[in-house]
Amino acid sequence: MTYWPTKGSKNTARTVALALARARELGIEHIVVASVSGRTAQAFLKEPLEGLRLVCVTHHVGFGRPGEDEMAPEVREQLAAAGVPVLTTTHLMAGLDRALRFKFGGVYPAEIIAASLRMLGEGVKVGVEIAVMALDAGLIPYGRDIVAVAGTGRGADTALVVRPAHSHQFFDTRVKEIICKPREF
Repeated sequence: MTYWPTKGSKNTARTVALALARARELGIEHIVVASVSGRTAQAFLKEPLEGLRLVCVTHHVGFGRPGEDEMAPEVREQLAAAGVPVLTTTHLMAGLDRALRFKFGGVYPAEIIAASLRMLGEGVKVGVEIAVMALDAGLIPYGRDIVAVAGTGRGADTALVVRPAHSHQFFDTRVKEIICKPREF
């Protein structure tokens, strides 16, 4: 396990390298990466991906501003041309619970789960979340370990080996390894 001294995008290249190396060591074929703008997913395309399938999970349309897609169309096209599916959908640990909080205040179950995972770092929370989202979308196989790559803010600083469960069986998800993460977050 590698600990970065601080969080953020300055760790992206090394996180990508560690994620790819560990996936190959373990014979894992699927890597799921959180990437809002597409830059982190593009960082993987700079490396040889033979035998690996990359999936990109981004914010849902309207996450930042109503009706706005944060990933530029040309980036989506580039990823699609490289064979990288881009999943743009409601976040597992947001959605209706967040709408209830915004409307009525309070804390709801999915947000408690998210806050608990954040105790290990934002990237750990996001890594678990995108793994389950990709499984629910049918973009990765059920019952197999994957590598999830996420970050704290921009870029990637966290990589995990995860065996995700479908969202309706979320607590069967297993974080098998933390490949890297920041010590300070």
